[in-house]
Amino acid sequence: MSFTAEMPSIEKPREKALRYGIRSLSSRELLAIILRTGPKGSSVLETADEVLSTAGGFSGLARMNVAQLRQIRGISDVKALELTACFEISRRAFQERAWDTDVISKPEVLVRWLQREIGSEMQEKFMVIYLDAKNRIISSRVLFAGTLNHTQVYPREIFREALLAGSQRVILVHNHPSGDPEPSFADIELTGRMIEAGKIMGVTVLDHLIITSSAWISLAEGMEDRFKDGIIDVR
Repeated sequence: MSFTAEMPSIEKPREKALRYGIRSLSSRELLAIILRTGPKGSSVLETADEVLSTAGGFSGLARMNVAQLRQIRGISDVKALELTACFEISRRAFQERAWDTDVISKPEVLVRWLQREIGSEMQEKFMVIYLDAKNRIISSRVLFAGTLNHTQVYPREIFREALLAGSQRVILVHNHPSGDPEPSFADIELTGRMIEAGKIMGVTVLDHLIITSSAWISLAEGMEDRFKDGIIDVR
């Protein structure tokens, strides 16, 4: 049963969006537009509710793959692909903007992309952003993944890539799957170690960002005394 057969015109998500704008829709209505129909015996809004409940909201939905989505009643292969495509389009849109921006003067643009890139990952990932002289992104690499053992983050891997990219400025990034962006002592120790290694290689570590799906912390913030001029506050 589709929502078009059971709801007054003014309450249909499509008509509501056309009349009042897409931002007027609730989360379930927005998802209903993408899903279009529900399985036999259920409305598309009921299916949207089930999807959001199973995923734990849009942030959880963004982490789900096609196989996981297919386990939800009413989600076919096609609908699962359409949902994952929506989140991939969003990720690429934020990536394009970040890569065309001075990320030092506008760190929020970088963070929004990173939150979509690795912020929702359930596995910890260590990423390095390589910048040009105008603080625009040349390249980015996830160099380490898994349960991150900071003693296994090797400076030679980070700075070899910098030399290959022709970059003298880098930003370190890693995610906290727990959702808590607060740095550990190991995070702080790692940052200091990379700053010192970068000085030897002629590469400046501008910052170390800790990212979650909804929060972030810059280790440059408030740490000038610890790191002197090795880190620049990007906020």
